[in-house]
Amino acid sequence: MATSVLCCLRCCRDGGTGHIPLKEMPAVQLDTQHMDLSRRRRTPPGPGSVFKAAQPFLCLSSRVGVWTSHFPRNSEGFLRRCHTSPGEGAESALLPRPSQNLHIFRMLLGTDVVIVKNGRRICGTGGCLASAPLHQNKSYFEFKVQSTGIWGIGVATQKVNLNQIPLGRDVHSLVMRNDGALYHNNEEKNRLPANSLPQEGDVVGITYDHVELNVYLNGKNMHCPASGIRGTVYPVVYVDDSAILDCQFSEFYHTPPPGFEKILFEQQIF
Repeated sequence: MATSVLCCLRCCRDGGTGHIPLKEMPAVQLDTQHMDLSRRRRTPPGPGSVFKAAQPFLCLSSRVGVWTSHFPRNSEGFLRRCHTSPGEGAESALLPRPSQNLHIFRMLLGTDVVIVKNGRRICGTGGCLASAPLHQNKSYFEFKVQSTGIWGIGVATQKVNLNQIPLGRDVHSLVMRNDGALYHNNEEKNRLPANSLPQEGDVVGITYDHVELNVYLNGKNMHCPASGIRGTVYPVVYVDDSAILDCQFSEFYHTPPPGFEKILFEQQIF
């Protein structure tokens, strides 16, 4: 637990039917404009309200500063803070935020994960799914290693246990670990060359085409494909032991390989 708190401080210090077209996935980010919880509380929307909101709604646990998802059921977004420390009663303050386009995202976090830097940096302990699945045929995304430690990146389904790291131990995740090994269902599928392990400051790119996952180190293809995962998958990252990683879903450090592009998401209208 102490590791999560120290890590957070360190990070902050670093300064329907029918076809629906795909649209660009916005960056995963926290709402930093409506964090003043001193305003009056609002009554949560009732069960008969119309669901139109799109952005992720993140719940901060005051125990360790953990952000999780919350989806309101009306046309306005709300940010909710939950108090779960010992001796504190459960309460929440709902704050309005501007309604967005008709998109829906999910962001799932491990219990002790901390997300900072406008939702682009992960630290603490545990895993996190990105806020959109990989619908398109060929997807590309990147992670930059800001601080070494225990970490892993790849793809996972929503059934993955984000508190049980390292990932890659069951059928719900396919990841490359910090030691260069690619794991799925507790089986090593491939491994980076010993002289090409990601170090602090390196950028790791991931391509996924619904069959193979491939790894790129600083723009170079490592030629170590891995496969086996099935179903709808999301980009996933986990950290521990002071590791800090930054996600990059657009404006990449390196040009995606031919045919691959940034993550797109399917517009859903309710």
